[in-house]
Amino acid sequence: MSFYTSRLLVLMSLSASFASSAVDFTDPIDGKLDMGEYLAENAYGFLPVPILITEPALGYGFGFAGVFLHESDLQREKRKKLAATSLDGGAQLLTPAITVAGGLATENGTWMGFIGHRRTWNRDTIRYMGGLAYGDMNMTFYRQKNNAGALEPIVGNSGVEFGMRGGGGMQQLQFRIDDTPLFLGAVQKYFQPELSINSPPKADEILNRLGNTTPTASGLGLLMEYDTKNNFLNPTEGMNYTVEYIWFRDGIGSDYDFDTLNIKGRHYWTLTPEWSVAARGYYKSLYTDENFLPPPAYPDIELRGIARNRYQGEQTLSLEGQVNYQWNIRWSSNVFAGLGYASSQHQSLFKGDEQYAYGVGFRYLIARRYGMKTGIDLAFSEEDTAVYFQVGMGI
Repeated sequence: MSFYTSRLLVLMSLSASFASSAVDFTDPIDGKLDMGEYLAENAYGFLPVPILITEPALGYGFGFAGVFLHESDLQREKRKKLAATSLDGGAQLLTPAITVAGGLATENGTWMGFIGHRRTWNRDTIRYMGGLAYGDMNMTFYRQKNNAGALEPIVGNSGVEFGMRGGGGMQQLQFRIDDTPLFLGAVQKYFQPELSINSPPKADEILNRLGNTTPTASGLGLLMEYDTKNNFLNPTEGMNYTVEYIWFRDGIGSDYDFDTLNIKGRHYWTLTPEWSVAARGYYKSLYTDENFLPPPAYPDIELRGIARNRYQGEQTLSLEGQVNYQWNIRWSSNVFAGLGYASSQHQSLFKGDEQYAYGVGFRYLIARRYGMKTGIDLAFSEEDTAVYFQVGMGI
């Protein structure tokens, strides 16, 4: 959910709700524009949300999603009472179950339909998250594995645009250990794209090396998570660390044998009522004896301002920090900066060139009782300038 803009979200929501004139779009505490009551009182908690896409790897585009918040009457009433007496009381309650469904399309011919769901049971002792997507993604990749087993440029620095038509999905189930913030669980991933090359340089050579143009990647793995965030939608305190190891094997339907290790860490600090800080680290690694894997299988640097898949390797590290200033209850601004590394398993991760990105942004508290913020980030790197429409901190 990283493509939303507050202004369009408000306009679309208002236009879809004229029939519900009893719903108030003004917060009773500060009198500002707020979607909290609409989210709670509209049937099934449904919110129509436009999606604006500015990811450099996809080009500009537009989409639409429906967001459903599944709250019981008791949960909705409790959140409403707390929100009426405290600025952040409702936001501190457990996040309701969320379903998101929609579609998108971009100027480079990419289109996709998707559905995702997140739910917890037994007071957040069991967590489930899953999603399915189908479409035609057109993305540029810049590296491939050579005969010596090293990743090298495909065609100079221009890369090759692959078409990936097909579908896939993921799901994970976690269980809390006693009353601790530690969760253990299992994860499943499945992808089956049909690969083609949209840009002509060396297309035949790359397709011949690829061999299988309809690869299937099917994996099962283990997941460990340590989570003390104070809010799922917009955390301001606490941490979230996850370690995920997945085996992709022929015995469970995969055309290639490889393993992936993903380690993610996010940390949030409130320094004063106005100032807060957030930091993120993301390490990805791939292990295989295969001579060649489809380019989408390789990890990439993941930072705002750097196009997805521009810097790939068999191991990558992305580090990002953000400083936030809260101007008032509703409005806040931020500055952020990050650096990333990509290398093969035979090289030191920090031996290659660092890749930098930085930017500025703002947020508006659009649904106070849920702690939901939305806004825009403007990010820069050596190759790209990108605009990101965000829900949440963005980190």
